[in-house]
Amino acid sequence: MSHAALPLYIQIAEQLKQNIQQQVYQVGDKLPSENELSLQFGVNRHTLRRAIELLKQEGLLRTDRGIGIFVAATPIRYPIGKRVRYNDVLQAQGITGGYQTLQAIAISADSKVAPKLDLKPGDPVALIEMLDLADNQPLGVSSSYFPLHRFPDMVERFQDTQSISKLVREVYGCDHIRLCTHISARLVKPQDARLLNLSLNQPILLIEAVNVDQHGKAIEYTVTRFRGDLMELVINNDLDVVSQDD
Repeated sequence: MSHAALPLYIQIAEQLKQNIQQQVYQVGDKLPSENELSLQFGVNRHTLRRAIELLKQEGLLRTDRGIGIFVAATPIRYPIGKRVRYNDVLQAQGITGGYQTLQAIAISADSKVAPKLDLKPGDPVALIEMLDLADNQPLGVSSSYFPLHRFPDMVERFQDTQSISKLVREVYGCDHIRLCTHISARLVKPQDARLLNLSLNQPILLIEAVNVDQHGKAIEYTVTRFRGDLMELVINNDLDVVSQDD
């Protein structure tokens, strides 16, 4: 079938796809408005929306409600298993990982954090929050809690190493093994939206996890908020995982 014989909305989708492949529109770029695209292709908005929907199904476009249509990034496949290293996972996909430390402080464990670490509310913990980066673009925000009776001076030592896994392993002699993971989806909160360059109506993937040492003792409770449009989670069969859509 010739291109001209295809339904009009498919012809439009093919033209937009070609524009993306030729980098007329690059990842993250906002497309012209529906009205502008309708005028450009000489079609009504219903036909234009069918073309846009087709490209959304192919993962090439995404719509931010109230903001516009954007060229979508290819999702990063992130395996969740007992031993996952963020930088290694990204490097295997040709992506440079990185972190930006937001804060490293000592606080009191609240009623949610304490039981995850076999502590009592009010016990001291280290809180380390980081902005996870992929090719220098924000991908997720993580909040990690560690029992300070087990890791004294962790806040100060982290400033020197800037690597949780390295610090736990080399300074404190602990293995770092994922015990369980809880996955849910919700809309991004205002503070995270600013850090992740998201609008408030965008979804994030919420990952709550408990990590243990080589003796099975809880050493870390972490909560990570990943951009839902950039991350694809792959679950390994050897891990206890609970999934839930909020």
